[in-house]
Amino acid sequence: MVAFDAKCGDCLTTRELMTLYETAMVVSNSLDLVASLEKALMILKNRLHLEKCVIHTLGEENILTIYACIDFSKHQKELATYKLGEGATGFAAESKEPVVIENLHNDMLFLNKSGNRDQNAISYIAVPMLVDQEVIGVLGANITKTTAIDFESTIRVLTILSSIFAQSIRSHDINLKEKERLKELKLYYKMEWDSKVHNFGDIIGESPKMKMVYNVVERIAESNVTVLVRGETGTGKELVAAAIHKRSKRREEPFVKLNCAAITDTLIESELFGHEKGAFTDAKEARKGRFELADGGTLFLDEIGDISASAQVKLLRVLQEREFERVGGSKTVKVNVRLVAATNRNLEEMVKNGTFREDLYYRLNVIPIDLPPLRERGDDIALLVNFFLQKSMSNHKKRIVITDEAMEILCQYTWPGNVRELENTVERIVLMGSEDGISADEMLLMLPAFNQKLMCQRRIMSEEE
Repeated sequence: MVAFDAKCGDCLTTRELMTLYETAMVVSNSLDLVASLEKALMILKNRLHLEKCVIHTLGEENILTIYACIDFSKHQKELATYKLGEGATGFAAESKEPVVIENLHNDMLFLNKSGNRDQNAISYIAVPMLVDQEVIGVLGANITKTTAIDFESTIRVLTILSSIFAQSIRSHDINLKEKERLKELKLYYKMEWDSKVHNFGDIIGESPKMKMVYNVVERIAESNVTVLVRGETGTGKELVAAAIHKRSKRREEPFVKLNCAAITDTLIESELFGHEKGAFTDAKEARKGRFELADGGTLFLDEIGDISASAQVKLLRVLQEREFERVGGSKTVKVNVRLVAATNRNLEEMVKNGTFREDLYYRLNVIPIDLPPLRERGDDIALLVNFFLQKSMSNHKKRIVITDEAMEILCQYTWPGNVRELENTVERIVLMGSEDGISADEMLLMLPAFNQKLMCQRRIMSEEE
């Protein structure tokens, strides 16, 4: 370390350098920011003999309140609040320039709202704490007869420290907001999960094909193996993924999901892997992706066949190495995530066409689970109708009876939209049906596509006659 002449206005003395070094080390090595800042202020007092050192932060309604201080009582902390432009502290925040009160006993700008007056104090210096020209707060200190450095040096040291303190407070606030956001997200996912499924609770079906699905889920649930759930739209792929998670060792951790088809190609990587501040136009702050949110738990990627080629490359790396970088970042993030993917597309055909990576396909297709369409599930249709009927009648406070003839029509319908279409149809039946019972003719009106098909068949038959 090079020591400079204390009289040199453009240089830092050894005392000043040591003060800056010690305060920076204290602030950077502590998890309790307020405690570490107060230790830093105590260093200012002990090394430079500055008194009543205080850090105000700018909060709601542009009010400056004490964030950290030394030699202030609890009551004095509560009193020492300033509006922008009020007193030396408020004026420093408003002007974004240091404010010096050379004689604090005679200058009306020194309000001393805390009443914490020091008879040995001569002057007061207030330095704004800025990050990218945004006011975070104000660093203030009293100069006394015993202060070890002059005015210019004190302003210089406090200006340097104000920048360090401002960055620390800003980073601390961002981390707190991120932790709170993650806490809320995990709570949301847990509540959504608990309300949706308990083991096989919402998966209704006793057909042989569904029993095969249950058997596979039972066998692989407690492992960490990647699962690919395949089936037509509306067959219940998400419910199967949820059942796998609920029966796994990760059941107390997040169950996070993402519909890849609902996200544009430009945003899919950010949604999966997160992004750093400034990574793209709207990236105003760093954000964690679904992989980080699901760390320790299960990530369900629906419509996996719709992800872009670049996202396929990154997804393959995560599956192989369990690590990735956020968009716009260089730091490697490691995660422990169990992946369950789903698709209604023919991935084998996509591999042949070159639109889906073959190596990624094999990584995903470790344990395939094929969900049968509703038209192949026999008596499950009647079970599902009764389940959705009870649910819908409870929601709409209405009682509906489906006759045997009407139920027969429901069982004959091919249900191209599968279970999702069936649920919507049952709700329509409850809303539009009569409490006297739904007849076969009324049921045909509830199924326009089926009704149209029957009418076509009848027309063909009459023409043939």
